Amino acid sequence: MLVVEDDPTVREMLELNLKAEGYAVTALADGESGLATARAQPFDLIVLDVMLPKLDGISLCRLIRKDSTVPIMLLTARGTEVDKIIGLESGADDYIVKPFGLGEFLARVRAALRRSISSLPPTPRDRLESNDLVLDLIARRVYLNEMELKMTHKELDLLAELMRNKGVVISRDLLLQKVWGYEFFGGSRTVDVHVRWLREKIEVNPSSPQRINTVRGVGYRFEG
Repeated sequence: MLVVEDDPTVREMLELNLKAEGYAVTALADGESGLATARAQPFDLIVLDVMLPKLDGISLCRLIRKDSTVPIMLLTARGTEVDKIIGLESGADDYIVKPFGLGEFLARVRAALRRSISSLPPTPRDRLESNDLVLDLIARRVYLNEMELKMTHKELDLLAELMRNKGVVISRDLLLQKVWGYEFFGGSRTVDVHVRWLREKIEVNPSSPQRINTVRGVGYRFEG
């Protein structure tokens, strides 16, 4: 994700804590650099301070929104209703007023990513592939090094959801909704158990996984 914040203390705090959550972060100090970087590479989330040098956050948000649907979160010391309306109408998906708690910020980041994932159109592909791992969605079969793996329905559905969102951190709650449905009454421990079973089948060393990584306090990310 991209963070554009001119206050070095806030910028470093956000960068360190987002990285601690498992996110890859590019942190910049001015709006012009933020615009050039946002246009040069894709991001899953962009966090912008409103009061930026060279190009303010509202203008930057509008310019990014012309070319991209990436979730954008605005940070500002201005908390009036008018300021929030201006921010949201500029194309921002969320607006958080300084000073803010780190827990609230990280929760809003996870919520923005969940909304972004859930809004993606379903993939038309009937096969998901990652190196030597192949999931046939039509036949509902999984192959590793061309050898078929025996999997339960939920293991296969969980693997498919992770593979569809390769490189994206998906929370346990979202995986529960996607794989088990809203009517399921089990807790997030169900996801952990099924991930462990998947690792035993697709990882070279399940105790040191390379394909399905745990993001502490959030959920899981499929790396391939």
